[in-house]
Amino acid sequence: MAKVKKDNAGVSGRPDDKSPAQETRKATKDMRHEHDLLGDMLIPANCYYGIQTRRAKDNFKITGVPISHIPEMIRALACVKKAAALANLDLGLLQANIAKAIASACDEIMEGRLHKEFVVDVIQGGAGTSTNMNANEVIANRALEILGHEKGRYDIIHPNNHVNCSQSTNDVYPTAFRLALYVKLGRLMEEMRVLENSFMAKGVEFSDVIKMGRTQLQDAVPMTLGQQFSAYATTVGEDISRVQESQQLIKEINLGATAIGTGICAPQGYTRIVTEKLRSITGIPVVTSANLIEATWDTGAYVTISGVLKRIALKLSKICSDLRLLSSGPRCGFNEIKLPPMQPGSSIMPGKVNPVIPEVVNQIAFQVVGADVTVSFAAEAGQLELNVMEPVIAYNIFQSIDMLKRGCRILAEKCVDGITANKERCRELVVNSIGIVTALNPYIGYENSTAIAKEALEKNRSVYDLVLERGLLTREKLDEILSPENMVCQGNIRP
Repeated sequence: MAKVKKDNAGVSGRPDDKSPAQETRKATKDMRHEHDLLGDMLIPANCYYGIQTRRAKDNFKITGVPISHIPEMIRALACVKKAAALANLDLGLLQANIAKAIASACDEIMEGRLHKEFVVDVIQGGAGTSTNMNANEVIANRALEILGHEKGRYDIIHPNNHVNCSQSTNDVYPTAFRLALYVKLGRLMEEMRVLENSFMAKGVEFSDVIKMGRTQLQDAVPMTLGQQFSAYATTVGEDISRVQESQQLIKEINLGATAIGTGICAPQGYTRIVTEKLRSITGIPVVTSANLIEATWDTGAYVTISGVLKRIALKLSKICSDLRLLSSGPRCGFNEIKLPPMQPGSSIMPGKVNPVIPEVVNQIAFQVVGADVTVSFAAEAGQLELNVMEPVIAYNIFQSIDMLKRGCRILAEKCVDGITANKERCRELVVNSIGIVTALNPYIGYENSTAIAKEALEKNRSVYDLVLERGLLTREKLDEILSPENMVCQGNIRP
C-alpha cells in the first residue's frame, strides 16, 4: 500500500489528489487556470468553453445529448449575443474593438464553427444558465483570439461583463429558444409539404380506382381510392396551416427583460435597439412583448406549439394505421393497396414483408404524445417570476419537431410514393359488398333495403340478384344505380 505523505496530500489524503496550489502550478501550455464563485479549476488550454461550462458538463450528465446537437439553438444564441454586443456598442457600454470582436466570434458560430464547444447537456438545472454561460465563455475566448490574446484573458474580455452585458439568462435563453423554434417549425412545414404532395399525387393516380369505404371497420359505401388519398393530403395541409399559425406566437420575445422583466442592469433604450438589431441579423420579424414581466415566466406559446405537434402526430398515426390495414394480407387481409417492400419482415416466417415505415411513424407519434405531457407539466411548474423548466420544454419540443420532420420525409419517400393499387381486388370487394344496398334506399325504401341486406348476408347472395328476384327494380335501373362510378359523389339520385 502506498504511503501518504502529509505535506503533499490532497483533501481526501489520497496521493493522487492535488491541492489548488499544485493545480495552479500545472497551468502550462496544455492547461489554463480559471476561477468562479465556487473556486478554482484547470481547463484544457485548447477549449473555448470555461469553468462554468465545465461545472455544468460534470453536473448534468442526463441525456447524453449536448446542446451542440441542436445547431439552430447554437446559432440563435450567437444571434442574440451579436445583437446585444452591437446594441451595447451603440449605447456606449462596450468599447468598439471589444464589441466588434464579440460580433465576429458570433458570426463564426452562426456560420457553423465552434459548435463542438457547446458541451452542456440539453436538460439542466438553472433555467438555462449553463447554456447561456457556455455561449458567453466560447464567444469571449474566441473574441480574445480575434484580438490577438490567449484564451482565458478575462481581464480583457469577460464572459459576464462583456459578452453578457445588459443581459440575463432569463431573457437570452427564451429568446434564443424562440428563434431556433421559429426556424425548426419552418423546416417541419417543408417536410410536411413533401408528404402532402405525395398524397396528392396518389389521389390523382388512384382517381379511377373504385373501392369500398368503411365505417367502424364495417362495409359502408363505395368511394375511390383517389378520394381516400386526397383526404390524407388535405389533412396534412390543414396541419401545415396550424404550424404556420403557431409560428406567429413565438415572434414575441422578452429580450431586454433581463432577470425578471424589469430590465434591471440594462440601459435606457436597450430593449428597442437590441430587438431591432436582432430583427436585422435573423430576418425574423421579432417584436418585444407588451409586458416583459409576464413574458419572462409565460410558456403558453410552447404549450400551444406542443399541442399542434401532438395533433400532427396523432393524425399521421391514424393515416399510417389506415395504410397498414389497407395493405394487410396479402391473402387474408384487405389487400387493396401494396406498400413498397423495404426489408424482410421476419426471422422465422419466410416471405413475410411488414409495413415497417407506417409502423415507425406510429411510434414517432407515441413519442410526440409523451413529449407533450412533459411540456404540459413543465409549463405548469413555473413559479413566480420565472419558469426554470424551459430546458426540458425546449428538449422535448425540438425532439418532437425533428422526429416528425424525419417521419414525414421517410413516409413520403419510402412508403407513399411507392404505393400501388390492387384495382381488381378493390372492385371485387365493392361488387360483393352488402354495403352497396345503401344506394338503393332512395328507390326501394329502408325496409326493403334492410331485408335485402340481411338475406344477402345470411345466404351469401348478391344484392344485385336479390333485387331482381323480388322485382323491386328493372335490370337497367339497377345497373344505373349500382354503377360504382355513380356512387362516389353527390347527385347520384335520379328519380
